[in-house]
Amino acid sequence: MKNQIVLLIAFTFILKINAQETVIFPNQDRRVITTGVPFLLIAPDARAAALGDMGVATSVDAFSQQWNSSKYAFSETKSGVGVSYTPYLSKLVNDIFLGNVTYFNRIDERSAFALSLRYFSLGDIEFVDGPDDTPRIQKPNELSLDASYALRLSDQFAMSVGMRYLRSDLRIQGIGGDSSAASTFGVDISGYYQSEEEAYSDFNGRWRAGFAIQNIGPKFKYDELGEENFQPTNLRLGAGFDFIFDDYNKVSVTAEIAKLLVPTPPVLGYVDADGNESQANDGSEPTIIVKGKDPDVSFLSGMFQSFGDAPDGFSEELKEFTWALSAEYLYQDSFAFRAGYFNESEEKGARKFLALGAGFKANVVNIDLSYLFSASKVQSPLENTLRFSLTFNIGADEYREY
Repeated sequence: MKNQIVLLIAFTFILKINAQETVIFPNQDRRVITTGVPFLLIAPDARAAALGDMGVATSVDAFSQQWNSSKYAFSETKSGVGVSYTPYLSKLVNDIFLGNVTYFNRIDERSAFALSLRYFSLGDIEFVDGPDDTPRIQKPNELSLDASYALRLSDQFAMSVGMRYLRSDLRIQGIGGDSSAASTFGVDISGYYQSEEEAYSDFNGRWRAGFAIQNIGPKFKYDELGEENFQPTNLRLGAGFDFIFDDYNKVSVTAEIAKLLVPTPPVLGYVDADGNESQANDGSEPTIIVKGKDPDVSFLSGMFQSFGDAPDGFSEELKEFTWALSAEYLYQDSFAFRAGYFNESEEKGARKFLALGAGFKANVVNIDLSYLFSASKVQSPLENTLRFSLTFNIGADEYREY
């Protein structure tokens, strides 16, 4: 009798499970990771843009603050100022842009510091309540203020710590009265290795390597009841080699990978209690996580969780890495030609592009240009965009590293 009761209970339980069919939402094929203040992931300078949006292991320049500030400890220039301008969505509008100003100073043989400002303008937006009303102009924008300190721990290796203040003012006055400009802070930790110049059979060479964990900081929101946004916490790893053929000709090749340290969106579904393969309008059939992990965690937990929370397992985790390859030819430290390729998985954003660029040096001024060609079905907002950077070198060749 007891065995019959156990079998009856088990049979009833199985029937109950079958009746509650889980139906996966149909829009879960592409799980793109989204964050707040994504402008921090836009290459702000023309040299890095021409090299395929990379800079963690390339040689030092004035804009190293945005990629790996520990490189400043290897600068041959005492100090410098970099200014850059990047049009955004230039095919559609002419007033959306990313601007950047950076100042660095090598204090002595072992240390350096840098300060920078990034400003992202979303242009002028007009709002009209009626056909006869005067338009109201809104100017949403985002910015970051950065400061970093680099310390050389040995002849070949340096590390740096950076602090960042972020402000995102995307509110539209008169719409959503309780919204306000969001602000938070972030931290960067980076390291850079540069070997001594070594003699090979037909050329001299030098190895480079670097890492950076950027935008480590708390989540933020725009109003009390709003959704919390992760910062674009990012891991970058890179390595490169300089082929030094003589005093006039040098070719540098570099490879870099990067990954957002932010939770992957899970696959969501619902319990179809009434068997009609649709979710009840009254919300009585709760939304559940079918595959993956709950992304509602702290930013520190999210960083560690990001290495193992992809719903499709390790194969999907690998797709969350982007990679880039680049080459730079330098003649007599006065002219440079650059090319780079950037690749992102189709399921994680589908950014793929080829970039070309050039650099010129006249006395204490460097001029850099870059141009992007999209190689993806998804059109890039920077496609066919010409970017400019200017660098003013102060105390050039005051330090000798090579």
